[in-house]
Amino acid sequence: MFCSFKFTKKVFVVMCTCFLIGLVAGGFGIHKAVTAVQADKELEQGIQLPIIMYHGILKDTKRQGKYVISPELLESDMKYLKENGYTPVFMQDVIDYVKNGTPLPEKPIILSFDDGYYNNYAYAFPLAQQYDMKLVIAPIITKTEEYSKANEENANYGHITWDNMKEMVDSGYVEIQNHTYNLHASNQKQVGIKKRKGESESDYQARITQDIQTAQNSITEHIGTAPTTFVYPFGAFSDTTESYIRSMGFQATFVCESRTNILTQNPECLYGLGRYLRTNETDSAAFFQNILKQ
Repeated sequence: MFCSFKFTKKVFVVMCTCFLIGLVAGGFGIHKAVTAVQADKELEQGIQLPIIMYHGILKDTKRQGKYVISPELLESDMKYLKENGYTPVFMQDVIDYVKNGTPLPEKPIILSFDDGYYNNYAYAFPLAQQYDMKLVIAPIITKTEEYSKANEENANYGHITWDNMKEMVDSGYVEIQNHTYNLHASNQKQVGIKKRKGESESDYQARITQDIQTAQNSITEHIGTAPTTFVYPFGAFSDTTESYIRSMGFQATFVCESRTNILTQNPECLYGLGRYLRTNETDSAAFFQNILKQ
């Protein structure tokens, strides 16, 4: 009787153990299945990607305005995003999500900086390191060359040098994108890379592709990686511009229209990505609550 009881108890223990293992394994399997369904649903419906467009960052209050904000406001923006669960990402992260299904953070956002001012290096870069946030900078390469040769660093008017750029990229906190070599002008003759009045289509294509490729080659040579995204100066382009940009191998483009983007698995969603201009006119809460509302 005693031996029979011991055997029965052992059997009972083994059965309970097997049941618990099966329950845990089954639960894990269910969790994996639910996660997979959620991921598939997310890819099908798309996820929101707001992009913020910054330019200059200066302490001088007299120069702050539409295209220049204070370092304190930028830090406030980063604090707000972190406190509300947003994670700044690179364009390469976005491209990997769209083309390969590589997961993005729950609330992705892009912090983009146009023109490549030295104050981006002086103020934005240290804040990116402090708050563990990625930045996307699109410099004007003629300006980078000019200030690299002069070896001049001035937050009030200068642009980032090749050394600045390489340091930021090597840190893992900055990604560099293409903003033209020397087509960042808005005057009677031209507006960004729009087709000029009276310009033939062949001349137009040759002019912009030569300039953009020069920038592409210079960036690749100095930092070791080629930009994946073209950032339109002033958001200006003509009917045929986008086709020329695509033919050069760019996988995405930034414009200046204020809208939140929807990412899907269709690569077409990567072109004409809208951005919200960050001015010095509103505080962080008011600015982000307006554009991040569902």
